[in-house]
Amino acid sequence: MASTNRTGTTARYVTPVGTGAVAAFLLVAVGGSPAYVGWAGDHTDEASAGGWVLRLLTWPAWSSDPDVPGGLFGANLRAVLLVLFTAGLLYLLPAAQAARVPGSASQFFTGWAGYSLAGGLASLVASPVASDSSLLTVVQSGGGGASYGFLFGWIVGAASLGGRA
Repeated sequence: MASTNRTGTTARYVTPVGTGAVAAFLLVAVGGSPAYVGWAGDHTDEASAGGWVLRLLTWPAWSSDPDVPGGLFGANLRAVLLVLFTAGLLYLLPAAQAARVPGSASQFFTGWAGYSLAGGLASLVASPVASDSSLLTVVQSGGGGASYGFLFGWIVGAASLGGRA
């Protein structure tokens, strides 16, 4: 059977949603990995600004250890929801699609804002699943997720510039 090659206007292309979701996945996969979490905990000073930022990068920590604090399901749910919410918000936020100039700064800020919102939402949704959750810890974790998304969302915003709407 011969393979065919599609030509014309239906050529394959990468969307801002796709590139932003890949960047979010890589941030979660690398920054939340048990190896990086262990390194950041052992080799950074929590009293310095650089150490605080490197430790904040571990916020979406995922694990395969069943004895992780807060429960294995809750920790991994937060990491998975962060990627899913990022992709969903990048799709739903219309700034990049409605901009006058494609690939403009609005596409960058849409990616950044989408990741910030996704961090807060993922934390708010996943925190009640944790075994030691209270209303105070749920609200505090939402703030931590939004802080994480704000400080590292520019990476998702820059990655979403690589896609064409």
